[in-house]
Amino acid sequence: PAAARGAIRSLRGAFSERIGELARELVDLRALVEASLDFPDEEIDLIQRGDGEGRLARLRAKLEDVLSTSRQGSLLREGMHVVLAGRPNVGKSSLLNRLAGEDLAIVTEIPGTTRDAVRQSINLDGIPVHVIDTAGLRDSRDPVERLGIERTWTAIERADLVLMLLDATQGETTADREILEKLPSGLPRIQVLNKIDLLGQVPNRVGTGQLVTLRLSAKTGAGLDLLKQTLLESVGWQAGSGEGLFMARERHVQALAQVGRHLQRAAGSFDKLELFAEELRLAQAALGTITGEFTPDDLLGEIFSRFCIGK
Repeated sequence: PAAARGAIRSLRGAFSERIGELARELVDLRALVEASLDFPDEEIDLIQRGDGEGRLARLRAKLEDVLSTSRQGSLLREGMHVVLAGRPNVGKSSLLNRLAGEDLAIVTEIPGTTRDAVRQSINLDGIPVHVIDTAGLRDSRDPVERLGIERTWTAIERADLVLMLLDATQGETTADREILEKLPSGLPRIQVLNKIDLLGQVPNRVGTGQLVTLRLSAKTGAGLDLLKQTLLESVGWQAGSGEGLFMARERHVQALAQVGRHLQRAAGSFDKLELFAEELRLAQAALGTITGEFTPDDLLGEIFSRFCIGK
């Protein structure tokens, strides 16, 4: 339902309207800055005429709001890709089956049972979650298992989040630490200590952000709801936010994030007007991947329409 409402808002032009507003404010600020640089004799004072820093701050606040809403819509549209990773026999396939609610992956006591990736999509609070069970990570001479392990690392590189499973009865082993060190830096992960039923422990969660550790039992399902909640929180999903969303594409989210990075750098170079202007230009170029190209001639037209240049 939330995705449907977001799609309707997008069809009605909500996303285009918000992006258009950002583009207009960015053009206004660029025109003011470029006019100050290119026509210094015209006494166009950036601070007095337009409050450049204040305009930039307001622009960044609006961008952050649009970006946050776009990320939520992108999650509803495209979902997230979660990879189950870890040593053999830590319970990856059991956890996949528990999340899916059916026996999709073969579960045995024999290490290396899973040779190829097993994929299943589930629904969490309206968010499509594409879960991938992978071959256990270890050194192996079996050519088939080694191929499966290579595919595991490929899946991890493409993942939005990794569930790193450990055996709670063994704790974090040397092999676990080696796997953790190889995971891509910056990739969100949740460390899951499985098999707490063998220790008589209760589910719990420790930590926040990208340093979350969960204790659960894939066999009994204890802690599964806690895992689902943590999955949604880890990708920034805000429950109950569906009413104001629009269905942005992932490329739109990436473009808006790039705009944000340039505006952040612009805020740090306000006393160097040339650098400030360049960061604004790069921000406009990034936004142009959504709105269409905005050329130097377009900017000159805006300047001459706003200021009495040469009069």
